[in-house]
Amino acid sequence: MSSIVDIQNEIISEFSILGDDKESTIFYIMELGGQLPEYPESEKTDENIIKGCQSKVWLTARENGDKIEFLADSNTDITKGLISLLIRVLSGRSPEEILNADLFFIDKIGMGNIIGSQRSNGLASMIKQMKLYALAFQTKQNA
Repeated sequence: MSSIVDIQNEIISEFSILGDDKESTIFYIMELGGQLPEYPESEKTDENIIKGCQSKVWLTARENGDKIEFLADSNTDITKGLISLLIRVLSGRSPEEILNADLFFIDKIGMGNIIGSQRSNGLASMIKQMKLYALAFQTKQNA
């Protein structure tokens, strides 16, 4: 499996092909969201909603050995694309890797300029929630 840094560099490379074309970039992000695995309707509960997002974003995490697998969905295509990027980088990692991850790709692809401040806050909330899951699993593993 590629490292967190390698995957981020792949993402940066993919986005660099689009250049400064904001429309193509947004379309690409939405396309990525369409590739997320189906999210179970039974998991679309209030307790799985990420607080601080304008859109509805559901996120769940489960242990797979000593790694964490994330599953998510959103009611908007662009937000679904954003969470799919985070899942691509962080899913299948140990709690330590997730907690220590420096998600530099977000700035490198100019995400803030693409999605605006409201969605940037939502993106920060998604990252925070993924790290909270990692912390909870780490605490459980170390107990």
